[in-house]
Amino acid sequence: MTEREAIITDAAQSVIVAQGLAGASMAAIAQEAGMSKRTLYEVFESRAALFASLVRRIRDTVTRPLTVAELDLPLAARLRLLLTPTGEKFFDPLPLAVLRAVIAEAERQPELVREFMQEGPYALRDMVRVELDRSVARGEIRISDTVAAACLLADMAHESVLDHLLVPQPACGRQAAYDRRLDLAIRVFLGGIGEVE
Repeated sequence: MTEREAIITDAAQSVIVAQGLAGASMAAIAQEAGMSKRTLYEVFESRAALFASLVRRIRDTVTRPLTVAELDLPLAARLRLLLTPTGEKFFDPLPLAVLRAVIAEAERQPELVREFMQEGPYALRDMVRVELDRSVARGEIRISDTVAAACLLADMAHESVLDHLLVPQPACGRQAAYDRRLDLAIRVFLGGIGEVE
């Protein structure tokens, strides 16, 4: 991400947290960034492209690609690393603000919903699927449908959206609960989805 992209994405984040998605016009974001709307459109071709950049930033706090050295770890350890959020995810108000905004604006702004799903949940599932495909190719596990299996594991690892939206919980409590849930999800998944070699 270039410096200008980061400044604009930071501005979009501030505007969305303060005013919601409805208030996050390109004009409002430009003003927050201290730039002209024209500059914003030179960097991001559309509001949807800017929103996708913001969702990618959020996704990067929820998951991360494995390093070359980590690819040699056992499958359970690789899945844990892939699905372990950074500590700041639990303290950052942005993911919750964006999720609420997407739900509120879904009918009026379907293109933003598409960007959110593509750069968020679908991208996470794709990362898990790639790791499962690698494990199948190595003979570590037998799974006939890695796409469905990746969706299942991603859904098992993350709490219900309703719980996240409606039941406030301190960040430290959410982090501990997530760690317990992820451990259980990986054990149940590997014990039930296929034969681990």
